[in-house]
Amino acid sequence: MENRKDKVLRQLEAWNIPYQLYEHPPLHTAEQSMAYWKDIDAQHCKNLFFRNHKGNKHYLVVFDWKRQLPIHLIEKMLKQGKLTFASPKRMMRYLEVEPGSVSPFGLINDTENHVILFLEAGLKDVQEISFHPNDNRYTVVIGQEDFRRCLELLGNPYVFLDIDSPELANGLPG
Repeated sequence: MENRKDKVLRQLEAWNIPYQLYEHPPLHTAEQSMAYWKDIDAQHCKNLFFRNHKGNKHYLVVFDWKRQLPIHLIEKMLKQGKLTFASPKRMMRYLEVEPGSVSPFGLINDTENHVILFLEAGLKDVQEISFHPNDNRYTVVIGQEDFRRCLELLGNPYVFLDIDSPELANGLPG
């Protein structure tokens, strides 16, 4: 059976998307990762996987790793009702990843495009962006254009959100 990282790298290569691969100890949080990211010149992200109250919709929320976004603010931004973190079982079912390895690359495994991706709008402006390739012992860096092409090829619905808009900063829905 092909390991998760190799599956991601094989897919990137099939799509002719160049990448840089970095190996490091297992990193479960963005905060733990900083010691290893300091030499990687790319935008690093937090990736949170949620489900709605009914459990029939799932959302991957990606934003600058330095931000703190309380779940109530995420609920208001997404306008999808009450959210809770998805269980490890749901992570495995939809993204084929374990906690600590969640990233947009998990969408490679979401062949039915069930998961909706929400990204911080500021991520559109970075030159390079990094994510775990479904294995938290590695970090992959790709360029912005290639990341956008990857999003299109994955086929999941995605939306860029302006987290800094005044109505969101005040915690009010738009």
